[in-house]
Amino acid sequence: MIDHATQRLNMVESQVRPSDVTDRRITRAMRELPREAFVPGPLKSIAYADEQIKVSDTGGKQRFILAPRLLAKLVQLLEIEPDGLVLDVGPATGYSTALLAHLAQTVVALEEDAGLAERTQEVLSKLGVDNAVVIANTMRGGAADEGPYDAILINGAVVDVPPAMLDQLKDGGRCAAVHIENGVGRATVWCRHGMSFDRRPAFDASAPYLPGFEPAAGFVF
Repeated sequence: MIDHATQRLNMVESQVRPSDVTDRRITRAMRELPREAFVPGPLKSIAYADEQIKVSDTGGKQRFILAPRLLAKLVQLLEIEPDGLVLDVGPATGYSTALLAHLAQTVVALEEDAGLAERTQEVLSKLGVDNAVVIANTMRGGAADEGPYDAILINGAVVDVPPAMLDQLKDGGRCAAVHIENGVGRATVWCRHGMSFDRRPAFDASAPYLPGFEPAAGFVF
């Protein structure tokens, strides 16, 4: 019998906290959230491993939930306040959405795979997460009608963040993703200042490209 509670504690104590994740709200939420609920049955035994987990492979598009350490550090970059409105782009099965819902007032989960969006809604409802809404739509376009947002999390690697998505941030709002440039991946935060945006790399990181955010055909990054 797998002791998920012990695995959950070990994940936080051995992976997350030693990686400069100092926001106790994040570590508290990760100790409480059953990550195994967001992972397909055969993979539940590795739900708390320090690695990304493939949760879907349909139409040639593989989808993953990010490794716990990377997700926690990306979320910390967003500096989410308790009254914040957050856009969660590409949550797959919704683990990131549930985590963000512990930190913010409201979370909008944007998932273009209708099957994954449905599964996210089911798991969130089962866990009693009632401050998150799931939208099934193209991820690259964002969800302007629900914004503007205090923070945007992109669950994967990108070669760019569309200006239209960044424009959905409030003044002072932040967007975090793994940005790949010249073949090198770095966790990066974009911050809005009025009508301009700055981009700051935070730490080296690796993640699969999120569909719609990968390099254009014929280009190598």
